[in-house]
Amino acid sequence: MTTLQVIILAIVQGLTEFLPISSSGHLVLVPYLFEWADQGLAFDVAVHFGSLAAVCIFFRNDIAALLAGGAQAVSGNIKTPESRMALAIALGTIPAALAGLLFASWIEQNLRDPAVIVYTLAGYGILMALADRFGRRERNMAGVGFKDAFIIGCAQALALVPGTSRSGVTITAARILGFERTDAARFSFLLSAPVILLAAAYKFLELMSGSEPVAWGQLGLGALVSCVVAYASIEFFMRVVTRVGLAPFAIYRLILAAFILYALV
Repeated sequence: MTTLQVIILAIVQGLTEFLPISSSGHLVLVPYLFEWADQGLAFDVAVHFGSLAAVCIFFRNDIAALLAGGAQAVSGNIKTPESRMALAIALGTIPAALAGLLFASWIEQNLRDPAVIVYTLAGYGILMALADRFGRRERNMAGVGFKDAFIIGCAQALALVPGTSRSGVTITAARILGFERTDAARFSFLLSAPVILLAAAYKFLELMSGSEPVAWGQLGLGALVSCVVAYASIEFFMRVVTRVGLAPFAIYRLILAAFILYALV
């Protein structure tokens, strides 16, 4: 890849990883539209690591509390709010982790297609708009139970399909369960951290076991750009979702789906 391609793809990843508009869908579409070769496994590892760093920095207080809660849970104390939230995040991570192990390769080979993205962008966009419009707003992060975490975690597993959006589908599930917008987004982002870490670690092991040379300079640049842009993206999204809601992102998904359909016909 050229340096320009690295920067563009890293910006796309950073912008779309945490906005409910599907990063995987955009990372399929951008090379398709510009007729670029697939960016490859190494680049995916780098930009996902950058996105993970952005989450950890932005939600550093929450992450610290989760780590403390995890330590409490391991020691047998599961009665504190921190330990229960850590257990909820762990439980919510299981569905996506299992789905990734079982189906990621098949999805990678069969569903990374613009035609699939048309349906997932539009379908989940409509569902997201309806959930945000009609969902109750009576629950907050303190009320997240194990059942809630598991349901939202099952929704997160659907994000393996390009065009779905991890943040979009998990926030939609949380809104259906009655969580207030800001806390639905906050829980979604915290839930994404273990999944991104597991995915990046798995891909890194694949990368290290391969025989192809690694362009570490390009990967470092991609990770840095992705981190900076993802941090700004999270900050932007938290402000918009608090003041406006999810409607602008649902509209964008429908417009993008229509554009892809037009380009394919």
